[in-house]
Amino acid sequence: MSTYVVGIGETARIRHPDVSRTTLTFMRDAVQMALRDAGLILRDIDGFAVASFSLDPDRAIDAAWQLGLSIRWLLQDTNGGASAINMLDHAVRAVEMGAASNVLVLGGDLTRASDFTKRVMNYNSATRDYLAPLAYGGPNSLFAMLTKRQMRKYGLVKSDYGHVAVAQRQWAAGNPIAAYRAPLTMDEYINAPIIADPLCRYDCVPVVAGASALILSAEPKADAAGSPVRVLAVRQRFNPDNQEGDGLETGIRAIASELWGAAGAAPTDVDVVSIYDDYPAMVYAQLADLGFIPDADIARFARETMSARRLPVNTGGGMLSCGQAGSGSGVHGIAEVVRQLQRRGGERQVAEARLGVVSGYGMALYRYCACAGAAVLARNKQ
Repeated sequence: MSTYVVGIGETARIRHPDVSRTTLTFMRDAVQMALRDAGLILRDIDGFAVASFSLDPDRAIDAAWQLGLSIRWLLQDTNGGASAINMLDHAVRAVEMGAASNVLVLGGDLTRASDFTKRVMNYNSATRDYLAPLAYGGPNSLFAMLTKRQMRKYGLVKSDYGHVAVAQRQWAAGNPIAAYRAPLTMDEYINAPIIADPLCRYDCVPVVAGASALILSAEPKADAAGSPVRVLAVRQRFNPDNQEGDGLETGIRAIASELWGAAGAAPTDVDVVSIYDDYPAMVYAQLADLGFIPDADIARFARETMSARRLPVNTGGGMLSCGQAGSGSGVHGIAEVVRQLQRRGGERQVAEARLGVVSGYGMALYRYCACAGAAVLARNKQ
């Protein structure tokens, strides 16, 4: 049995949402768009997976009730940047095993400034007990150190990271839901204020409000707005090195060979890529782990491939330009690949896109993130 993404729905990414908006209002809008896109109605949905940091004190079942869902399969995910891939994996298994026919996968957040600070300082027990007392400043400081380590190991300079930010802003210009669409030059990047050396303003994802939704099914509707996109393979890895490595490899490296084997494809076959881009250094790390950077020569890849956008990476602008809508950000990466494979990318459409890959990376345990995964998606043969 094949499982398909049959509908997508995404709200605009809002930097400063109106006081009347809530996480649920963003989620409801995304769900309604996904239903229309799939040619389904609410009672067709019998499986529901949700990820959000800002649903508290509500849980998945509360969100299901508030959205009007009566279901037979339910999942709540709390794994941040890895949530979307994890929910996709479980949803595919639910459809394949007959546990649900049409699964709604939903992610989104609305985080006010005061809530964000509180969350960062109490992200987990390691952060609360060991990092917060040092006034460490949140994940920016952790990934600043990781970025310095990557620069030393691979001979990178600041402009190499600028190629990620600038290229993704060029893609974002064609994405109406992106929070930031104005052109970004390399000079603006180089001269931007430093947040945590060597990270500047454009290396750090802006927090936004928004939601993204997917609907998975084994039986796409004929009147769906877009052609169904098949999920060829999903693989994940958690806590691969017990936080004892250098952080420059993610768990994706351990599953890449199996992922490509299960998909019957290779990196050279891929037309479009969505990489979880909390920081530019992690874009390069995940691309290398997936096999897109020959000989792990990140410097050459940055200067020859990323700078020229020869590989379409984060064609929606990624989080660096769309903004990080909490747990909705990973779902956006999947939705963007689906949109490209459906040939509905508008100004940013990648010509003849047939195969795409999307990655997820998240949950900083102590030094860096410990959850990672990837999925390969394919345009349905006509």
